[in-house]
Amino acid sequence: MKKHGILNSHISKVLSDLGHTDRIVIADVGLPIPEGVKKIDLALTFGSPSFEETVNAIASDMEIEKVIIAEEMKWSNQEAFDFIEHKFDGLTIKQCPHEEFKQQTQKAKAVIRTGEAKPYANIILQAGVYFGS
Repeated sequence: MKKHGILNSHISKVLSDLGHTDRIVIADVGLPIPEGVKKIDLALTFGSPSFEETVNAIASDMEIEKVIIAEEMKWSNQEAFDFIEHKFDGLTIKQCPHEEFKQQTQKAKAVIRTGEAKPYANIILQAGVYFGS
């Protein structure tokens, strides 16, 4: 049995298989999942697990070099926007229109669906390279 990190076997496998520049998506309950992209559904009830809780868990187990969010998050979900700016301070945070964001999810290795029910609580995480420390 695993002692540390992500316990969800589906997420753990996806993270282990990521290469440099591969992407995963953490999504709210409403984001459409593109056909052909692996869906890992964590949603239990509205709000559980939360977007922040899920991002924190994934970020602690993944080397991230870039994040992408919908520009609409800034004025439609200030709480999530502030969380992302603080959480990924020092990294490139690209903002794009939500329609473009949805197009970019088609290239993701997986979409992890949370129970978050607030607008634009979605993020694309791009894998970096970890050489150990």
